Amino acid sequence: MRQINAAQIVDESKFNAFHLKILLWCGFVLLCDGYDLVVYGSVIPSLTESWSLTSSTAGFIGSVALIGALVGALTCGILADIFGRKKVIISCFVLFNFMTLLTGFSQGPIEFAVYRFLGGIGLGGIMPIVVSLASEYSPRSLRSMLVGVMSSGFAVGGIAVSLLGIPVIPNLGWEWMFYLGALPLLAVPFLIKSLPESVSFHVAKGDYEKVKPVLEKLNRNYVSKQDDIFEVDLPKAGMPVTKIFTEKRGLSTLMFWIVTFMALVMVYGLGTWLPQLMVSAGFPLQSSLAFLFALNFGAMVGQIGGGWLADRMGSKKILFVMFILGAICLSLIGFKPLAVTLYLLVAIAGACSTGAQCVNNAYATKFYPTHIRTTGVGWALGMGRFGAIFGPAFGGILLDLSLPVPMNFIAFAIPGVIAAIGITIIQDKYSDFNINNHNTESGQKLVETAK
Repeated sequence: MRQINAAQIVDESKFNAFHLKILLWCGFVLLCDGYDLVVYGSVIPSLTESWSLTSSTAGFIGSVALIGALVGALTCGILADIFGRKKVIISCFVLFNFMTLLTGFSQGPIEFAVYRFLGGIGLGGIMPIVVSLASEYSPRSLRSMLVGVMSSGFAVGGIAVSLLGIPVIPNLGWEWMFYLGALPLLAVPFLIKSLPESVSFHVAKGDYEKVKPVLEKLNRNYVSKQDDIFEVDLPKAGMPVTKIFTEKRGLSTLMFWIVTFMALVMVYGLGTWLPQLMVSAGFPLQSSLAFLFALNFGAMVGQIGGGWLADRMGSKKILFVMFILGAICLSLIGFKPLAVTLYLLVAIAGACSTGAQCVNNAYATKFYPTHIRTTGVGWALGMGRFGAIFGPAFGGILLDLSLPVPMNFIAFAIPGVIAAIGITIIQDKYSDFNINNHNTESGQKLVETAK
């Protein structure tokens, strides 16, 4: 009988086709998540005209989906730790895509807001679970980069909104942005068949026979035997939420919450108000989707490049640089540089806000041990959702104050500075990643692999 640490088998695996399949499906899920969150900003002008909405009402409707996302982020992570990652991912995916379809049939703002709230629960709940699952299945040496590549699907969803919005909204109407957004429902049967359940969840339930074929696909050095049994980090007594504050993780947990809050203030504040901020700076409204494209393209580059750099130089260093660089670029946008420079600054701002938040997610997955990983990441994103809710309201307040244009962008840069400070306070010495590395270097036996 062999006692095998399943997580160690995954950590030491080499990237292969099975990893790629998981990466692509998780990226597809986040692409749909990104599309459905960003699409509202593209239809605000049409809704305002069709339903005679005030700016405050339009802003409230935008916040409703993010309130739903907060509910989802705080609850779905715990449900995933209880019922399994895959079941909750599929449920959230069906929920938000179906609500997107119903949103297209809305006859008024109240009905629209109800559908956005319900869809928001799925949108907010699915991201931390997908990030956790992708992280769990990634080789340790490539984990940050692979999570970054996968998470870039969110930015690709935003890019899709920008590209589709130009021909669809004027010719077919705002409703079609939501009809098209529901097409991923057709992929549900394939998602059910292709997306694996968490290895650690199967081990915790004692379903060893389901673990063996997955580990063989992940790591060719592992050959299963009939009497193999597996070990994994198991929760101790007490609620999982309390465990993210134990074993000297309390201060770092609070810092992850603050950093995520500030990052999402920038992400959702800019995503909602960038077009209007650029109009207030004297640019034509027709350029708004082009600026959104630059923002989301930069976010995609930042997610992939930031993850690659984090794997080589450390997440803390890269995140500090990204947040500071993002704050500098945002501050410079308000001074209206040349067009080429402006688009570059907007793209860098996207890379250092959405991209940095992606790296922060990967950082959190490495910080927490497996048995509380989904809960730790889920609560960080849940607290961050308050920042997502605050970001659009913050932008509205700035515009109502009629401040000088540079001050609007400097105000959005302040959260980046606060996030950079928070990153420096996180205590890496108490992270699961560093503790496991220390144990390995000390010669402690973590796993026995078959030759």
